[in-house]
Amino acid sequence: MQDYDEVTAFLGEWGLFQRLIFFLLSASIIPNGFNGMSVVFLAGTPEHHCRVPDTANLSSVWRNHSLPLQLQDGREVPHSCRRYRLATIVNFSALGLEPGRDVDLEQLEQEGCLDGWEFNQDIYLSTIVTEWSLVCEDDWKTPLTTSLFFVGVLLGSFVSGQLSDRFGRKTILFATMAVQTGFSFLQIFSISWEMFTMLFVIVGMGQISNYVVAFILGTEILGKSVRIIFSTLGVCTFFAVGYMLLPLFAYFIRDWRMLLLALTVPGVLCFPLWWFIPESPRWLISQRRFREAEDIIQKAAKMNNVAAPVVVFDPVEQQELTPVKQQKVFILDLFRTRNIGTITIMSLLLWMLTSVGYFALSLNTPNLHGDAYLNCFFSALIEVPAYITAWLLLRTLPRRYVISGVLFLGGGVLLLIQLVPADYNFLSIGLAMLGKFGITSAFSMLYVFTAELYPTLVRNMAVGVTSMASRVGSIIAPYFVYLGAYNRVLPYILMGSLTVLIGIITLLFPESFGMTLPETLEQMQKMKGFRYRKKTKDSMEKEENPKVLITSF
Repeated sequence: MQDYDEVTAFLGEWGLFQRLIFFLLSASIIPNGFNGMSVVFLAGTPEHHCRVPDTANLSSVWRNHSLPLQLQDGREVPHSCRRYRLATIVNFSALGLEPGRDVDLEQLEQEGCLDGWEFNQDIYLSTIVTEWSLVCEDDWKTPLTTSLFFVGVLLGSFVSGQLSDRFGRKTILFATMAVQTGFSFLQIFSISWEMFTMLFVIVGMGQISNYVVAFILGTEILGKSVRIIFSTLGVCTFFAVGYMLLPLFAYFIRDWRMLLLALTVPGVLCFPLWWFIPESPRWLISQRRFREAEDIIQKAAKMNNVAAPVVVFDPVEQQELTPVKQQKVFILDLFRTRNIGTITIMSLLLWMLTSVGYFALSLNTPNLHGDAYLNCFFSALIEVPAYITAWLLLRTLPRRYVISGVLFLGGGVLLLIQLVPADYNFLSIGLAMLGKFGITSAFSMLYVFTAELYPTLVRNMAVGVTSMASRVGSIIAPYFVYLGAYNRVLPYILMGSLTVLIGIITLLFPESFGMTLPETLEQMQKMKGFRYRKKTKDSMEKEENPKVLITSF
């Protein structure tokens, strides 16, 4: 039987049909952009301090001195989690004693915020933090909320591939859209932090599943040349567009429930795409639903205004097809030899630490100086040139040097932030954005690099396992941001150091640029510093006549 791409070559590469699929599938990714980062504003923590009840019989002087001071970013501010013991200062106020003159405030007994907190509303009217007081003793719940969302992402990435293989790309694409949109809507009615977080896990599962299935559907429908642009620029850029829309929505809607409601609307608007996005003909053929695949190709030909053969897929030829028996592979095959085991361990570290840098920088934008909404917008905007740069670099330069170079750039500028004087806030923000540029560029190259390193037998498994490591990195990332509450530059020091470290490790990988895709473990490029046996005659013959299998990731 002829290859699918050869059979459908008469459609052309960039007709009206392909353009429609390209832009509609990319548009379906936009809700993923703001849902993936919505926690930045949903769980924003405004400035806060202990509430002193209006009913407390305090003079205006004692009310102004009811909170101890703490040093924050070089200035003294009211303590966020402590107040002077209320009964004591009420007694002093009744006796007419003056704070500082008659009473040494440093010697006063302190207590927690027994009457709750007062939250500054200059940036947020309400968030889940202000709703359920996720501060002080409960401040650990804020990063846990984000981590559990990414746990949902991890779970969703496990099941999305199997579900789309079983029930079809299109069906699962819109089913997971419904999960993402529907459970985001249900979050509006959360009555507790626990309820909100449980629903958030399910939203995470739908978010990544929708992303992965749209990616697979696009790579299966589009031709070879367009497929590369779709997977590198189309999907990623439209994700960044959704990310850029998030601060715009959040700026005008500063109540977390209303913001969630607004963020579900674009998801609802995607459902009419059901009548424009077809099922994958490749999947239909694999299910022996040849008539449906034929109808889709005929409609595509009509849309592209090209003449189609009377019969595109010969039913007799298709029925005679027998499935190719594939050798079973297991996860331990990624560690079968010292060479592939070393490459796998290094790949896991590369994916995980790059993911930590990307998500920690994205989630940390509210903690930067200046306008939180503008910082978030810049963080999203910088991703577009990062994706374009990655695409251009991948076309012409060796992989390991390019990835290592942008990691050095990202990590190096993050380490410089600690040297910036406190008054030069704009410089700190610029360095953080440049760091985001470098790490985002590296992140977008990892799929291609990993796919080129591994042989066909374990390629999909290798990409799957290493991308799982990136999910682990995203689960850890919120705790890097959490460290900023204790020291503003500590997250940047850690992220910068780890990014530079993984940049050095990347130089130890074998080069894959310009190499034939390996088919067997023996054909993999070798790590430097290892001794290997001489190649056998059989393996040399295989290398001279390799079979290349193009797969979608």
